[in-house]
Amino acid sequence: MENFRKKLSFAAVAVYAVCVAVCCERVDKDVRSQGGDTRTDNAILMEDVARLLSSVNIGEGQMGEVHDAVTSSSVNGYDEEYTMENLFSDPGAGVGDSPTRAGAPVYRTPLRDLLRAALSDRFGTKAGEDSPEVDAYIENISSSGVQIYWPFSEEWDGTTSPIITYDPCDNSARNVGYVMGDDGEMTEIIVDEDIARERPVWVVNRNDDAGFKSLEMLRREDPDWGTSGGTITVKSSYSEDKTLILRSFVMKRNYDTWFAGASEFFVKCGSIAGFKATTEQEMRLYSPTVTDFMIVVRRNQVGTEIPFNAVLASEWTDQVNNCAFIITEDDGGTRTTWKSSAVVKYNSKAYGIDIEIPINARDDIVWRGQLSRSYIERFNGQTGHFGDVDLVLELI
Repeated sequence: MENFRKKLSFAAVAVYAVCVAVCCERVDKDVRSQGGDTRTDNAILMEDVARLLSSVNIGEGQMGEVHDAVTSSSVNGYDEEYTMENLFSDPGAGVGDSPTRAGAPVYRTPLRDLLRAALSDRFGTKAGEDSPEVDAYIENISSSGVQIYWPFSEEWDGTTSPIITYDPCDNSARNVGYVMGDDGEMTEIIVDEDIARERPVWVVNRNDDAGFKSLEMLRREDPDWGTSGGTITVKSSYSEDKTLILRSFVMKRNYDTWFAGASEFFVKCGSIAGFKATTEQEMRLYSPTVTDFMIVVRRNQVGTEIPFNAVLASEWTDQVNNCAFIITEDDGGTRTTWKSSAVVKYNSKAYGIDIEIPINARDDIVWRGQLSRSYIERFNGQTGHFGDVDLVLELI
């Protein structure tokens, strides 16, 4: 495999007039300046990390390390990502991996060693010597949420080296990338998602999902969540009670640009578990509960039915008429709430019980409303259309 053999300066790099084998476009001034003065500090930091990665001699060992990490993240229910925090503290670890995991691989020259040496060169210190500047830079990028995102990593041939780019943070579909040409010179080229499907592309972006437990991680911690595509354990105090299950999930479009990675959906259901009140005093004993979990859908899973078998509402009794249900695609922002209600029957009358479900101000609302018992029973186990996602819901 061809290794990187020439360092890319941290200043602006000249554009070489060469043709790259993947038929990418050369950079022109219009593309390079499309972010203009609106570029965020995040984009500037991510560009610098991309240049840093492009300045080191990435070989098969480092490629394998990054591939191990992004594969592990994916298995754990997250995106194909390798955080800078893990890169420097636990080489090869994916999001969701335990620092004390058994059988962790040992790399002869982990990527962190190459990056630290490059930073020592940048700040004018000798490799191996203590450097407050190097330590501060590493601490900064490790705590910033910056990471390597490797889309379509499962298609890697085991030898081809990456193009390295970064999220421009301007919703564009193309950006500058750095690649070693056949002549040994570092070249700036324009990359898009089609290129990423053809050969390895590492995107330096920010992590959006590591702070949450994926559905896969929840299953490992609690067997009541069941197994994806398998059976689910339903526990109830009353044999006639039912459980509302999300059987499967289909994303019909990606919500963010490919630089930002997968779509992180949050599925939240508010209901009254085990409601069996027969007196007004008993009604006061019940309070709503909210089931809240994250589903990460990778870009290549658009239109694919993904089995989940996740509990939305346990102990759905005959007195529960409906539940509050919302699906969002995470975009961050100020924490706020969606105020809705669950409806229960008491003395042959329907009562709404207020529920506040937390959401973020910038989240995309995929679907929200109330799911009635009659709707669920009518379409039990059938595909329902909820905005840009299709769900199969079932009362069992």
